[in-house]
Amino acid sequence: MPDRSVLGDMTKDQLIELLEDAAKNWLAHDGVWFQAIEQRYGMQAAIECDVAAWARFTEIEARRILDRSGITPGGGLEALQAALPLRMYARINEQTLTLPDGRTLRFEMNACRVQEARRRKGLADFPCRPVGLAEYAGFARTIDARIEPHCIACPPDPHPESFWCAWEFSLPGA
Repeated sequence: MPDRSVLGDMTKDQLIELLEDAAKNWLAHDGVWFQAIEQRYGMQAAIECDVAAWARFTEIEARRILDRSGITPGGGLEALQAALPLRMYARINEQTLTLPDGRTLRFEMNACRVQEARRRKGLADFPCRPVGLAEYAGFARTIDARIEPHCIACPPDPHPESFWCAWEFSLPGA
């Protein structure tokens, strides 16, 4: 077991800053890993590898969130609504969750560090839709296997300025 004594001496604010920094480091690693694959094998191969990695990672992340948070697996849209803000990148991206009709959970990524960094560099939006399809479907179905995801928009899809990507989740027959 790692020595956690240094964490015990930190204030709540310091722990939150540490968590946010860890999230930024995690995302930076994801980006440089992707760029290394892209430089060596091209964009299509990098996206294919990214889809495979995210499909596996998102299930691991969802199971760990369930384990540590007390959210009941199979708990429907309420469980998903409780779990999404506990994801690693929720610490560093702005996102919105709404229940527009009580039968559908809508998730919007309002500020995305990856896309905004690309925009600052004058690059086109990262075409993350294939990755998002694997990621959000895998996360939602790990929380509750009955949940069905639907992509509203995700780059390279056109999207309004208010979000980068948007997803809806529903339960059949709900």
